[in-house]
Amino acid sequence: MRDRTAARVGGARGVRAATALALLALLTGCAADGGGTPKGGATGASASARPRWQPEPGTDWQWQLSGRLDTTVDAPVYDVDGFDRTASEVAALHRDGRKVICYLSTGAWEDFRPDAARFPTEVLGKGNGWEGERWLDIRRTDVLEPLMESRIAMCAEKGFDAVEPDNMDGYRNKSGFPLTAADQLRYNRLIARLVHRHGMAVGLKNDLPQIPELVGDFDFAVNEQCAQYDECEELTPFVKAGKAVFHVEYELPAERFCARSRELGLSSLRKEYPLDASRESCAVEGD
Repeated sequence: MRDRTAARVGGARGVRAATALALLALLTGCAADGGGTPKGGATGASASARPRWQPEPGTDWQWQLSGRLDTTVDAPVYDVDGFDRTASEVAALHRDGRKVICYLSTGAWEDFRPDAARFPTEVLGKGNGWEGERWLDIRRTDVLEPLMESRIAMCAEKGFDAVEPDNMDGYRNKSGFPLTAADQLRYNRLIARLVHRHGMAVGLKNDLPQIPELVGDFDFAVNEQCAQYDECEELTPFVKAGKAVFHVEYELPAERFCARSRELGLSSLRKEYPLDASRESCAVEGD
């Protein structure tokens, strides 16, 4: 499905259920620290003063959101689920020389997350096409900002280098709220500021129409299916700014898009919808 991550299926929910209570305690602790200050970690001015990671165009990557984490994939960047993965797993990837991106849903509510009960019903909109998920009223930053900062603080505490915030284009969907492009710009910039406040890089997920206005606020981009829908050129402002575009296709064979992806400077993969460990990377010649 276009403009949505397809990995919240199958066995991954078993892992979530097994870790839900521990993660709920973690998130509660973050909230008690004043909206998400990682315990024992540097945040605020000290975190933002450190140079942020800046992935360059063409950087190879691995995106795995389901199944047992396979750390043997030869890629310098891993993008993994922020709730499901532990600090020790992130540290192990760092020891192998990898940078690690924390996947979070920031524009939609998920009923299987340990902090789901903290979201009041008035900010929950229509379903977004995935079981247990509903769009959020991103206009309600008074409610959502502390909740999202707690999640982002969790990523920082676990040692992630960056955050991939998903569902950042609710204004283009039937969310149940009269969201506008201006609402989305304001919210996306808020999320970027929160991530930067915690010393991490942040990626813009999809939301192609607003790239010209947001490329300066984000450190890289993540895109699904731009080749299938003939939209990859719209991502080139990131490449021209020296910022990576992490791109995945599901339905096209690699030989249909890899050569063009390399021409554009994209970091492209061919994946299956569950987003398990299997991958074909366009960084490898021969397609």
